[in-house]
Amino acid sequence: MITTLPGLYLVSVGVVKPAIWIFGWSEHVVCSIGMLRFVNLLFSVGNFYLLYLLFRKVQPRNKAASSIQRVLSTLTLAVFPTLYFFNFLYYTEAGSMFFTLFAYLMCLYGNHKTSAFLGFCGFMFRQTNIIWAVFCAGNVIAQKLTEAWKTELQKKEDRLPPIKGPFATFRKILQFLLAYSMSFKNLSVLFRLTWPYILLGFLFCVFVVVNGGIVIGDRSSHEACLHFPQLFYFFSFTLFFSFPHLLSPGKIKTFLSLVWKRRILFFVVTLVSVFLVWKFTYAHKYLLADNRHYTFYVWKRVFQRYEIVKYLLVPAYIFAGWSIADSLKSKSVFWNLMFFICLFIVIVPQKLLEFRYFILPYVIYRLNIPLPPTSRLVCELSCYAIVNFITFYLFLNKTFQWPNSQDIQRFMW
Repeated sequence: MITTLPGLYLVSVGVVKPAIWIFGWSEHVVCSIGMLRFVNLLFSVGNFYLLYLLFRKVQPRNKAASSIQRVLSTLTLAVFPTLYFFNFLYYTEAGSMFFTLFAYLMCLYGNHKTSAFLGFCGFMFRQTNIIWAVFCAGNVIAQKLTEAWKTELQKKEDRLPPIKGPFATFRKILQFLLAYSMSFKNLSVLFRLTWPYILLGFLFCVFVVVNGGIVIGDRSSHEACLHFPQLFYFFSFTLFFSFPHLLSPGKIKTFLSLVWKRRILFFVVTLVSVFLVWKFTYAHKYLLADNRHYTFYVWKRVFQRYEIVKYLLVPAYIFAGWSIADSLKSKSVFWNLMFFICLFIVIVPQKLLEFRYFILPYVIYRLNIPLPPTSRLVCELSCYAIVNFITFYLFLNKTFQWPNSQDIQRFMW
C-alpha cells in the first residue's frame, strides 16, 4: 500500500544506527514510534532555517525595513497548518519539503549540481518532487529569458512592425521565445547551466521505464488522469490560507472592474472553466470512503449536497486564480510561466483531492510574493495558530471507531 520511495526510511536508518552505536541504545528503543517521529521534528527545524534563508534570498530589498517581516513570514510558513500537523507524525511531508527547499536555495545561489542532487533526494521522498527539480531548472531558464527579453525591449522597435490587439504582448513573447530557441548559442548556454537537472530528468525517465510508471506499490488507487478542477481546488486552498494578502475590498473592486473591461475574455474563461468542471471532476474512492480527513467533509457537505454548487463556485475559482497571478506580478512573465506549468503538472494528474499535495506549491508561491505588511502577517499567523489548535484538538480528543474495526480513528488533514 506504500506508494513512495524509501527516502524517509533511509534517513531514519541514518539517525537510528548512529544512536545505537553512540549511546548504546537497543533497537527496540531507537526504533520506537516516538524516535521515528523525532526524525520529522529534525526536518521541521531544518525547514524553518531554510525558509528564513530563502526569504532573505528571494526578498533582498529593503533589508532593514523588512527584517521583522521576513522573520514573521518564516514563522508563519513554518506553522503552515497542513505542513505543521505532519511534522509530528511519521509522514514524508517534512523531509520532502526539506530537500525541495534546500534544492531551491542552492539553485538561487547558482550551485546547480548540489541543487540537482538535493532534487534527487526530494524525489526519493515523493516521486512528484521531480517536477520541483524541473522548476529549479526553469528558474535558471526564466532568469536568462528575462535578461534577453529586457535587452530585446531596449532595442529600437522600428526594425519590426508594431503588433496591436488584445493579445499583442502574448504574441510578442511567443515570437521572442521562438527566436530565442532557434539560436544554438542560446540553447548551448542554457544546457551548460542546466545539465545537472537534465541528467536528473534522464534518470527519472529511466526509472519510469523500468518501473512501468511513476507509482510504486498500490497503482490501482493512484491512477493518473486529467483532473483539471484540481487547479481550482488549489486556487481556493491558496485563497483560504493567504486571505490577508489576496482578499480585500480593493482587490474585489479591481477584479470586478477588470471583468467589466474585458467581459468577453472573462465570459470565455468562465465557459471553459464550467466545461472543465463538468467533464473532468472526479471523486476518488478514498475521498468518498475515508471520513478521517477534512476533504471528506468538504466534498460531502459542499460538492455532494447540491450538484449545481460546483458550477456556482466557478466565479470564486476565477477570482482566486486572478488574485494569485496578480500577487506574483513582481516576478517576471517567464518565472510565472515556469511556476504555473510545474503547478499544472504536479496537481492536475492527481485523481485524489488531498491537501497534502498542495503544500509544496503553496510554500513556493508564498515565498515569492512581495513581503506583506506586518499587520497582515500577524493576522495570517494568528489564523494559522487557530487552525492548528482546532486540528490538534480534534485529532487528540474527538476519536471514533468504525463499525468493522476496533482501532481508534482520528480526524486529521
